[in-house]
Amino acid sequence: MPRTTATKSSTKTRSGTNGTATRRAATARRTSTNGTAKSSAASIRTYKAALNYLKTVTNFEKNPPPRGERNGYKLSRVDKILAKLGRPERKMKCIHVAGTKGKGSTCAMLACMLSRCGYKVGSYSSPHLITVRERMSIDGERIGERDFTKCLSQVIGAISKLPARERDVTYFEVLTATAFVWFAESGVDVAVVETGLGGRLDSTNVVRPDACAITSISKDHMAQLGDTLAEIASEKAGIIKEGVPVVCAPQEPEVMKVLREAAEKMKAPLCLPGVDNEFSYRFESSRPVGPHTRLSLTTSRSRFEHLHVPLPGEHQAINCSVALSVMDALKSRGFSIDDQKAISGLADVKLEGRMEIVSDEPRILIDGAHNASSVEALMRAIGQTIRYDSMVVIFACQRDKDIPGMLRHVQLGADKIIFTSARTSRSADPYELHAMFQERCSKMAQVADTLEDALEIAKRAVTREDLICITGSFYICGEAARKLRKKPVLV
Repeated sequence: MPRTTATKSSTKTRSGTNGTATRRAATARRTSTNGTAKSSAASIRTYKAALNYLKTVTNFEKNPPPRGERNGYKLSRVDKILAKLGRPERKMKCIHVAGTKGKGSTCAMLACMLSRCGYKVGSYSSPHLITVRERMSIDGERIGERDFTKCLSQVIGAISKLPARERDVTYFEVLTATAFVWFAESGVDVAVVETGLGGRLDSTNVVRPDACAITSISKDHMAQLGDTLAEIASEKAGIIKEGVPVVCAPQEPEVMKVLREAAEKMKAPLCLPGVDNEFSYRFESSRPVGPHTRLSLTTSRSRFEHLHVPLPGEHQAINCSVALSVMDALKSRGFSIDDQKAISGLADVKLEGRMEIVSDEPRILIDGAHNASSVEALMRAIGQTIRYDSMVVIFACQRDKDIPGMLRHVQLGADKIIFTSARTSRSADPYELHAMFQERCSKMAQVADTLEDALEIAKRAVTREDLICITGSFYICGEAARKLRKKPVLV
């Protein structure tokens, strides 16, 4: 009898323990749906807590949804979050920029020119190299830890008020809302907003812009945007709004057809630099400035003559023409634009991770080129503007990229290439990259398991007149910037 009683008692104890564990597990599942509800706004009091929260939400930048599955990309969630926050994105003017390459450069030029014209300018861009706070700045000053934490906390509070089924937010949605909250609370006059992916379903496409820009479109993110240039262009064209002027960089004919049709459908005035205004540029070299590009762009409202393009490379002249054409279009929307002040603003343009020299001895350049067309532009720009005897390229990329296209352009510029890993779940295997490269090219190539190893190999291979270029992914460039920049790195 005592034995039986003991058995019942033990059974009851185990059952109670298991029941408690089950309830706790169920509660954890309910409150941790992609991390949206498990951190209440009140719990985000420190910058570290803010960063930890961001690690809990779905991050399509690191882990995109499978090919053909676009359900994760939608505007309804971020739109409802912003509604709960009192529509911060509508408390300022806005310029919206989409494209495959050149978005960041175009946005940087626009922000600097508008700032010099007296506007308080917020900038929102992606991705970042080292710290997430790089994505948000006002008049060139990135958001501080305290403001980031406070604004993110407000966004989390808004998310908690959504129905449970709509709290499955993403990393980019949270950051987009955080940026708009900060801009609104800081009294920004105009925000220059770069799309993250595509345009039609991008979280930034909740804005009501005064002007749009579409930079060069090429094949990238095909699993999410489509396999053809026309399909990709259709997604990018989703930012075009009714009656809002749109400026477009030169495009392939099939892309241009899609963009023209979208603009006509929305009755949006379309401007192509060099077609709808007078635009020309030339590459030159002078003793005080060195190799650089100058451009002229003239319209009935604006006159920009013999301007020094602030960033190196022929492709930056195209990006600059888009930015200047947007400035001209803003005049028709009531913006007060002084051409000379705008021109002087170009001198302030700086862009981290784009042809950035992070070390002088040896010379090491980093660039976040991460698709075939951007690698091609990088190799050409280096050849035009930097003197060197030979170049060693340290290369890492994501496996879902157009790897053959990227390797084809790398081999045209590199004298030697060292393949390594970008250290992400999507990173291409450096040994496979090496094998693919050797099938196509007889140039010297080898593999290093880490960036540190790759740098040691490269440093032994170069002389004072040579150049080391690290490219292929923002992740590898961010790691290099963290290790090599002369100034302290603050995350």
